[in-house]
Amino acid sequence: METTIKKPAVVADMKKRLADITLSVSWMDFANRYFSKSSSWFYHKMDGIDGNGGIGGFNEEEVEHLRGSLFDLSERIRRAAENI
Repeated sequence: METTIKKPAVVADMKKRLADITLSVSWMDFANRYFSKSSSWFYHKMDGIDGNGGIGGFNEEEVEHLRGSLFDLSERIRRAAENI
């Protein structure tokens, strides 16, 4: 018998995972630029709640989108540093 472990369908602890950069990033601009969503939508996702106060978070597709967006932002920061 084989046991498989699946990742949760929703990541509800993103705020904890991003704690190191939470104060260094303008999440309002980030949400708008990369997700075309409001900051309140993004903060709810980060806090692991849905718009109605229930359990929510980032689904798998949104996690991948967030990962790619953070990579893009890091590349933009690197380019800015190289221009100094």
